[in-house]
Parts: sequence; C-alpha cells; structure tokens
Amino acid sequence: MVNPSARVVVTGAAGILGSHLVGRLLTDGAAPCGIDVREIPPAPGLTSRVADIRDTRAMSEALAGADTVVHCAAALPSYPAEQIRSIIVDGTASVLRAADAAGVRRVVHISSTAVYGLPKTVPTTEEHPREPVDTYSAAKAEAEEIAEKHRAGGRCVSVLRPKTFLGAGRMGLFSMLFEWAEEGRDFPVLGRGDVRIQMLGLEDLVDAVTTVIAAPDDVANDTYNLGAARFGTIREDFQAVLDAAGHGGRVISVPGRPAVGALRLLERCRLSPVYGRLLHKLLADSYVSIDKARERLGFTPRLSNRDAILGTYDWWRRNRVESGGRATGRTSRDPWSQGVLALSKVFF
Repeated sequence: MVNPSARVVVTGAAGILGSHLVGRLLTDGAAPCGIDVREIPPAPGLTSRVADIRDTRAMSEALAGADTVVHCAAALPSYPAEQIRSIIVDGTASVLRAADAAGVRRVVHISSTAVYGLPKTVPTTEEHPREPVDTYSAAKAEAEEIAEKHRAGGRCVSVLRPKTFLGAGRMGLFSMLFEWAEEGRDFPVLGRGDVRIQMLGLEDLVDAVTTVIAAPDDVANDTYNLGAARFGTIREDFQAVLDAAGHGGRVISVPGRPAVGALRLLERCRLSPVYGRLLHKLLADSYVSIDKARERLGFTPRLSNRDAILGTYDWWRRNRVESGGRATGRTSRDPWSQGVLALSKVFF
C-alpha cells in the first residue's frame, strides 16, 4: 500500500491504466494529482490538470512538491508514426526533465515488453537486448534509454515492462473477439492457435505499480518484466470467451502465413486495425520471465490470462460496448473499428 502522505502525480490519468491507478491511490487514502490532455473525471481527494506531457514548463509546475511521478501517458501502436515518436520519446524526455527541475525523488516509467521486438528466446528476461521492429517498439526502446540516463544521473527510476494488459474498460482489438462471441460466431486464429501468448490483468499491473512506489530505493531503482504467471495457448484463452458467450462458437484455424500476407496488405491500405508486430506475435510463443519481480519486489500476479480476459469480457457484456464501425482506436477505451475484417464474419 502506498503511504497516504506520499504526493504522487500520474500522467495519462484519463487513460485505462492511469485512471485505475488513481482510483487505487484514492482507496489507499492518498491524494494524487492526475495529468492528461483530456479532462479527468473529478473524485474526492483528486486534483487534476489538463496539460500535454511534451510541455516541460507545464509539467514542471504540475510536479512541484511531488514525491513520485508515475508516467503512464503514451501513444498506441495505431497512431501515426510521427505522433508515436513525439508522444512516447519527446513526452518521456519532457517528463523526466520536469522531474529533475521539480526535484521529484522517484519516477516510475511504464514501458512495454514491445522493446524486445520479436524475441526467439522465451521466457524472455530483462537482460534480453532491446531489438525493436517497428515505430512503436523503437519509440518505447528510446524512451527507456532516456529513463536510464536519468537513473545513471542519480534519479531513482523504475522501469516496468508489462505484457498486453486486460481489465475493465480495456477495448482495442479485444472488442472484435467479444463482439463475435456475443453474436454466436466462430473466431479465427492464425495457424493452429497453439502458441502461448502471455497477458496481464490490469489489477495486477496496478498492484505492481503501487508496490514499486512503496519499495525501498535500491529495489525500485531497477527494470522489471510484468506478466501473468498462469497462461495457456491463444486457442484456449479465446475459446474460454466463446464458451462464456454460450452460443457454441469455436476457435477456427486459418493458414498462418497466407493470412499474415493478406492482413499486412490490408494494414498498408488502412483497411485493418491488426498491425504487423501483433501478426507475428500470434505465430510464435511470446512470454517473459517474471522471476525478478517475484524475487526483488515480492510481486506475484493473482490473475491468469483466462481470469483477465473473462473479467474484461464480463465488463464488456454489462456495458455493451459496440464499435458500430465508428471507433478510431485513439485510446485503449475505444472498441477499434474492424475495417474490412467485419466483412469476413459471413465465413464464421
């Protein structure tokens, strides 16, 4: 639990992770400050500020008197390349400069396992080199390098690398699975679907962030992978959603390599939301070692892949979030438009 007297600033506080983290801090009795380019819903004990993380002056003012800043704000892989780099790289540099200027004692930087690219070694440890393969993973890798420079300069900087996380409010590409399940359709997977793709429950990610905020400097000042401890194959996880829908839908295999070629063409034509790195991730095992987080932080995730995905699906059913072809994918709260993929429903 975070010390209630701790003064914590959260960037990206209107986003999925940021809003859940703010909620946890308020529950713990802390009085956080949230920063976002969008209005942040008011709550007792919460102060907020509308500001762009790339505005170093505004960030320095917002961080004045803070003990810790948790940097959650980021771009999504669906953003244009120039925005991805500007928000992730320039934004991180601005936040860390502001932290220096304001004398913030500790920074928690939310990175991603995307920095590893498409590693052949699984489970992937924190010692694996950063090998980005696209604009998003390259920006995340460069942002980490900036964070490490500030760590080397004497700032306590925690770098957390979560796998794709799921929880209440999280939509993105998962809305496609949920909609098809609810409609009683089968759902396609590339190849046999027997690859193991690790995810992470949003509640567990928030637990990890609050754990590192409260950890001693020598423990916090490090880099940690975060992912579910229990996970099966992508076929098993997707089938669990279809079973929960109760319509008899099944996971259906489609030839992997031809499907990848077709989906890459659709992506280039902006007719599909499925981006290149995700395509290749779905064809090979993708999971990281969380031994370091267990041993140094004392952190063990409670939710399995199945727990996380079914919990998110249950939230989706209760809130009935539908894309209707209108969503833009600007935030993780949006059910992304399926593009031409929606037309393939007739085959399933």
